[in-house]
Amino acid sequence: MQSFRDLDRRFGQTPAPIGRLLSDIDVARGREMAFRLQHPEVLHTLVDIALVQSVEASNAIENITAPLKRIEQLVSENTTPRNRSEEEIAGYRSALNTIHSSALHIPLKPSMIEQLHRDLNQFSATRGRKFKGTDNTVEEILPDGTRRVRFQPVGWFETSAAMDQLCAGFTDARDSDAYNPLLLIAAFTLDFLVVHPFSDGNGRMSRLLTLLLLYQSDIEVGRYISIEKLIEDTKESYYQGLEASTVGWHEGQHDLRPWTRYFLGVILAAYRRFEDRSGMLVAARGAKGEMVKNFIRSSLSDTFKVQDVRRAVPTASDVYIRQLLRKLRAAGVLKQVGQGQHASWRRLRNDF
Repeated sequence: MQSFRDLDRRFGQTPAPIGRLLSDIDVARGREMAFRLQHPEVLHTLVDIALVQSVEASNAIENITAPLKRIEQLVSENTTPRNRSEEEIAGYRSALNTIHSSALHIPLKPSMIEQLHRDLNQFSATRGRKFKGTDNTVEEILPDGTRRVRFQPVGWFETSAAMDQLCAGFTDARDSDAYNPLLLIAAFTLDFLVVHPFSDGNGRMSRLLTLLLLYQSDIEVGRYISIEKLIEDTKESYYQGLEASTVGWHEGQHDLRPWTRYFLGVILAAYRRFEDRSGMLVAARGAKGEMVKNFIRSSLSDTFKVQDVRRAVPTASDVYIRQLLRKLRAAGVLKQVGQGQHASWRRLRNDF
C-alpha cells in the first residue's frame, strides 16, 4: 500500500509544523487523561453531546440530513427510521455505538471493514455490500452544476488486494512501535479514501475507521468531542488536504504532508474543545453546588426536602441534589430523616 512503503523516508524526518502539532497534541492528551481521572462525573454529558453531533455531522458531510430532534431520537433509539436519510443516520449511530463499546476487540481486517459497512447500512433497503464490483470516481459538483473528478480510486479488480495490503501494512507499522500512531492513522485514512473500496458510504466509513484506530491507540478524545463535527466545520480544508495529498498516489509519489497537517489540526482542535467544554461543565457544576449550599444555609426551616432544593435551584437535577446531600450528610452537615421519596433532610450546622 502506497503510504506504508518506505516509511523511513516518509516519516523519518518529520517536518517542523507536523512535529509541533504532534508535540501539542501529546501535551493536550496528557491534560485530557488527567481531567478524566479527576472529574469522571462530567464525561457522560460530553459523550451524549458528541454522539449526536457525530451522527449528525458525518452524515451531513455527505448531504444526508434530518431535523435535529429526529436525529436525537434516532441516536437514543426512541424511534425507527421514516425515510432513506433516517435509515442512513440510524445505521451510522449503530456502527458508531459498536466502535465506542468494542474498539479494542475489533481486528483491523478487510472482513471486519465489510461487516462494519453492513452495520452502517443495516436499515437501508440495499443493505451493506462487499467491496465494489465496478470502478468508481470521486467527484465534486461545482457552483455552476458541472462535475469535476477529484481523484480516480483504485480499480475494482485491485480493491481486495489493496485492502489486504492496507490493513496488513498499517498493522505491521503500528506493531513496530517506530512511528507516532497519529501519522499512521492519517496515512491509513488517506489510503482508504483513495482505494474507495465500496460503491457508497466510503466517507462515513473512513470517519468510523479513524475513530476505531484512534481508540485502539488509546487516543480517546473522539468519545467526548465530535471529530466528525470538526471536519464538517472545516469541510473545504478537509477536501483540499485530501486532494493535495492524492496527487501522485498511484505512482507512490504523493505528499502526505497537506493531509497530515489537516488531520493533526483536527485532533488538536478536539483536545482544545474538550478543555473548553469540560471546564465549562465543571464550573457550572460548581456553581450549582454553591447555589444548593446557599439554599441550605439560608433556609428559614432546618428541615427541607429534595423538591424544595429543586425549586430553589431549577438547573440542578434530582440525582445531582441527592449526591450533594449525601456528601453533606457524610460531612456531618445534614441528617436524613426517613427514606425514599418522602425523606426529609435536617440541617445540623451552617459552617460549611
